[in-house]
Amino acid sequence: MRHRRLSTALTAVALTAVTLSALPAAAPQPAVAASGRPTPSPAAAPDRSLAVVDSTMARYTPSTIGGWSYPVGLYLYGQYLVYRRTHDTRQLAYIQDYVDRFVKSDGSIDQAFNSLDSMQAGRLLVILHHETGQDRYRVAARKIRDRLNTFPRTGDGAFWHADTASRAHQLWADGVYMVNPFLVEYGKEFGDSAYANDEAAKQLAVYGGHLQVANGLLRHAYDESKSVGWADPGTGLAPEHWCRAVGWYSMAIVNVLDAIPANHPRRPQLLAIVRKLAAGLERFQDPATGRWFQVIDKGGQSDNWTETSCSSMFTYALSRGAQRGYLAPHFKAVAERGHQGVLAKLSTGADGRTELADISVGTNVGDYAYYVARTRAVNDFHGLGAFLIMNEQLRGD
Repeated sequence: MRHRRLSTALTAVALTAVTLSALPAAAPQPAVAASGRPTPSPAAAPDRSLAVVDSTMARYTPSTIGGWSYPVGLYLYGQYLVYRRTHDTRQLAYIQDYVDRFVKSDGSIDQAFNSLDSMQAGRLLVILHHETGQDRYRVAARKIRDRLNTFPRTGDGAFWHADTASRAHQLWADGVYMVNPFLVEYGKEFGDSAYANDEAAKQLAVYGGHLQVANGLLRHAYDESKSVGWADPGTGLAPEHWCRAVGWYSMAIVNVLDAIPANHPRRPQLLAIVRKLAAGLERFQDPATGRWFQVIDKGGQSDNWTETSCSSMFTYALSRGAQRGYLAPHFKAVAERGHQGVLAKLSTGADGRTELADISVGTNVGDYAYYVARTRAVNDFHGLGAFLIMNEQLRGD
């Protein structure tokens, strides 16, 4: 009965809801010929996003999909993008059932938010407030917003990757996606954009200033103290360009550019970073597959391999950047090659469910040998979420 009531309410809300900053526009209406009849369209392409969502919802219930985590949060954000297009309330009810495992009726949530990773699923709180109007989701989201007031920072104001001794003074490129898309969406939903937009733009700028190097790519991480084992004693930088870390950054900077005003004082700096990054990504895209390598700039080494989640992330960011005018128009073609490359990694199993291959499991900062030896998983949530974000961006291009 609860789902029947939720389904009715959410259908009504979805028809009137104001779109969040990072969400796509509604699908266009069919063209009409001069005769007044709809123009015939070619045979519809398979709805791969819907197939991935249906397969994942069949594999897991909201109770078994996993705990409060950024990979699950990423996947469910991707599922929400599909819901925005299909208006299938089962997809939104699934997200709400997951979140309601953690958020009580008074909005309390049993998370300390002592790492940026733990904040990423906070985007679902903003979404559910937006779709249902229930105040408990605002209360829960506010806990993340307030935690940022006391979260530790580097001397130039960038959030540490986590408030722990093992991550002290460290910036990981991953972290910008864990907090900043949430932040700008929180600001828009709850009238806090003056702070949220400035903070998010600052984080992207400071992280980019430390991590981006001459080839346009970002190193995985930076240690302000220059004391951790992986840090270069002179620069504090990690030794490699791990693809998903750069992928997180590429998606985050596009999301923040989408959200901040056109006259924001940091906009020119962010545009310079993303344009330099895009040039580096174009240079290192694998010409044979259209994908990108686990260690981006070392594709010529025989043990390196093309990784699906980062390829989806780069494809999304390049497509969105070209669409929005942040990047030159030719990056649309670069993104289309990436899209086709990722689609080649999607198949259907004997059970009729989708299988997305060659996704790196979660990864710490390491050296080349460490990255290329990471498990190449199938249907890992890092890859499923990134795939949905990418495919919803490109399926209508």
